Amino acid sequence: MASIEDKIAAAEKRAQENAKQLKQLKAQRDMIEARKLQTILKGQRAGDTRRKILAGALVLDMMERDEQTRAKFLDRLDKYLTRADDRALFNLSQSQGASHEGTA
Repeated sequence: MASIEDKIAAAEKRAQENAKQLKQLKAQRDMIEARKLQTILKGQRAGDTRRKILAGALVLDMMERDEQTRAKFLDRLDKYLTRADDRALFNLSQSQGASHEGTA
């Protein structure tokens, strides 16, 4: 028959094993939740990118069809865009566009 000390030692060993298993399961759960969040964020970014592309295509089409719209939009871009490579896409001079931090 096992002594009380043996029973305590066995119970402590089981508790340690259970604590280790609990820690592992919590880590698995956290990884699954992180993957779910990444999937959601990726979908949101893809939707945002698609909206920007479609809105940009509409604006470019409007600019091609109407010179007044083109002039207004280029004036807004001239004030908005600050990075040289962004300004170059619209053939804007490099000296303007200092009124806004960053780009679209």
